Amino acid sequence: MANEFLSVKNIARQALPRLIENLVFPNLIYRDYSEAFEDGKGATIQVRKPVVLTASDFDSSLGVSAQDVKEKSVEVTLDKLATVDAEFGAIARATSVDDLNRLFIEPAAAALAEKINDDGLKLAYDIPYCIGTAGTTPDGLDDFAAAAKVLDDHKVPTNRRRGVWNPAAMSLFRQIGAIVNANKSGATEALRAGSIGDIFGLENYMSQGVAVNGANTGAGTVKIDLSAGYAAGTKQIHVDGVSTALAAGDNLKIGNYLYKVASAGELSTADQDITLTYGLVEAVADNADVTLVAANTVNNLVFHEAAFAFVTRPLAAPAGVESYTTSHNGISLRVTRGYDMQYKKEMISMDVLYGYKTMYPEMAVRVLG
Repeated sequence: MANEFLSVKNIARQALPRLIENLVFPNLIYRDYSEAFEDGKGATIQVRKPVVLTASDFDSSLGVSAQDVKEKSVEVTLDKLATVDAEFGAIARATSVDDLNRLFIEPAAAALAEKINDDGLKLAYDIPYCIGTAGTTPDGLDDFAAAAKVLDDHKVPTNRRRGVWNPAAMSLFRQIGAIVNANKSGATEALRAGSIGDIFGLENYMSQGVAVNGANTGAGTVKIDLSAGYAAGTKQIHVDGVSTALAAGDNLKIGNYLYKVASAGELSTADQDITLTYGLVEAVADNADVTLVAANTVNNLVFHEAAFAFVTRPLAAPAGVESYTTSHNGISLRVTRGYDMQYKKEMISMDVLYGYKTMYPEMAVRVLG
């Protein structure tokens, strides 16, 4: 008789709590979940943005001015399908729940959590606001204060502010005397393990998945070329003085803000047209400096919970195979067992369908390192 604990239902129910414990970033941001099943990657759904209201002074001569409390929706594509697939043979030889955890559940849950965290922290590239210096690891209380000031200047609510730092920054922070005895906090064991407590109103956590810039193809400083400059919101700009062509994925600093190249035209006599992933935050004048942000720059992230959304939906069971989907606390996980006809192997798969969305970029700031 087959071991009952090897059923996909039991595997899924044991794996989901371990997955949730290993998640960091999704536990710190706004989450949208529904019980509606999706067939797979690529579905586009409407998600309600968190409501943001503004407080103002009461003027007795004018009376109150009511704000329109209206929920706005944005489209989010469930474009991520994290999966761990393994041959079932070794797993089937497990003789106890401990064996099953060691062979598949624990490593699969950890791998899924790592990918989900990494994907979410790449939302840093949606944020134009930055402090710090590329190549210099944040190491002092002034870094917390400067990040908090950016949020203060943008009138971000003071509650539910979080910071996610790479291991190098967290190591230096842990050596600051004022932080050594900070109370640790967090919703799960994974959060408590990475937390250094509340510093200047920021709850702080460590993650190995903090986004790091890839190699730039361009080099040096170029100039924006247009007699009247470019207005705020412009995404397509022209640069000159380019020695090596810019390419999609390059990271730029224009004025005080960070941008990423979405696409680039051909380099022609040191001139090139480029399209940014989002529009200019402020207007720029002709011949403004455009500086390439160095490769391997770390993008630590400080943000309010409402800045980003993590969206999940349960996956429908494939036809003709054994499959089970379980959900808890806004996270859904599917385990499927089937047979690969091409390679004549019995396989087991654990997967999660999700998408991320930047809701309010002004509620976040990058801390370069």
